[in-house]
Amino acid sequence: MSRRLQIIGIVLAVFGLGFVLAGGYAYLQVQDGYDSLRAFSESQNVTLSYNDNGELVDRGTTEGADAIMVVLTDEWGYPVVMSDLDPDDPLVNTASEYMFQMATIGYHVLHGTQTVVLAEDTEYQGEFFPAGTYEFEVDGRYWTDFDRQHPIEGAARGQAWTGTVHGLFGELGVGTVTASTLQLGLAFAGVLAGLGLTFLLLGGGLIWAGRGHEEIVALSIDERVPEPGTV
Repeated sequence: MSRRLQIIGIVLAVFGLGFVLAGGYAYLQVQDGYDSLRAFSESQNVTLSYNDNGELVDRGTTEGADAIMVVLTDEWGYPVVMSDLDPDDPLVNTASEYMFQMATIGYHVLHGTQTVVLAEDTEYQGEFFPAGTYEFEVDGRYWTDFDRQHPIEGAARGQAWTGTVHGLFGELGVGTVTASTLQLGLAFAGVLAGLGLTFLLLGGGLIWAGRGHEEIVALSIDERVPEPGTV
């Protein structure tokens, strides 16, 4: 019985060691990913702005940053991790920072005004638009919310949601997914390490229990065997 317990304990300990090593390897890979993501962010030199009190600002005001945060959390429903927004490390390299930067671009596009110039008189759906300059309020319109056939609205769509804006959205989205994936990888490494330690502890306990059982059996035998000359 004790021998079997020890064998099972050794097997579990070996499995535990394997899980610990796998967790360590996963952790190292995640750290390499973080280093790469940070190097990429540093090469672009994209940072968030904070005031002297460590408060997030946009164009110099906390009100602007608060409005952007409303878009991010309420309209887009993103679960911001406030600890990621660190004034001592303004570099954009965490999921929440990437998303805030994306929301910043989106906010200013959505609340901007576009100047559209009509070179000639145009009629659309019974409405006449003489040649001239028009100021068009985007008024919260996303790319698909514009009437692209409208002579003013259609032109304003391309001016507001430019290829650059779409490209930045795509790039920041990749950064967000990468940072989130690295966080999952870090959690996975922790699970592997924790599972490995559990197996090691369980295996060590079975080995210890098996040895204790051997000592008890040996002691029982010694007590039952009479010493020479006592019979």
